[in-house]
Amino acid sequence: MVKKLYITAGLLAGLVSVTACSGTQAALTPTVPVTSVSTVGTPAGEPDPNATESSPPGDIPDNTAFVPYRTKLYEIKVPEGWARTDLPAGTSFTDKLNSVKIELRPAASAPTAETAKQEVRALQSAGGNFTLKKIETVGRKGGQAVRLVYQVDSPPNPVTGKVIRDDAERYEFSGNGQEAVLTLSGPAGSDNVDPWRLVSDSFTWL
Repeated sequence: MVKKLYITAGLLAGLVSVTACSGTQAALTPTVPVTSVSTVGTPAGEPDPNATESSPPGDIPDNTAFVPYRTKLYEIKVPEGWARTDLPAGTSFTDKLNSVKIELRPAASAPTAETAKQEVRALQSAGGNFTLKKIETVGRKGGQAVRLVYQVDSPPNPVTGKVIRDDAERYEFSGNGQEAVLTLSGPAGSDNVDPWRLVSDSFTWL
């Protein structure tokens, strides 16, 4: 029993001696930081061209203020500070990837779900990978409207050339021998239900 203890102590002494000679480097196994690992074939700092690009954020902030925009024929609330662009038959308001557009056109009768199908064909022929989700008649404070829900590709970004998949809602209001077409759009998957409801609910004929 005494001999076994003597041998074990000798071994321990040898191990201590080896460790002392080699310094502290052999005492711990070095840990390789995760950031030092790079993808083979992709230069450091460069994006991976094969990576799937996630949808860009498009939620309208909860603290956005809405202000009235008025013409001789109608009034509607739009997000404050958005860039305004005059169109041949209306106006658009944009901020980053979101858009509010309203256009007027003569109308002999009120739009219906049936007439909206003709609008769908026109939208499909315009390209943009148009996908119809729903056609329905809804009630808003400004009156009844035909509502189209769909997805469509955005025009290419003039700088980057990127195309974004958009969710869109299109409302057709009738009054005073006119039809007001309100189109709301933003990146697919954005949570803009409440802002879009506020805008569409604020439309009023004057």
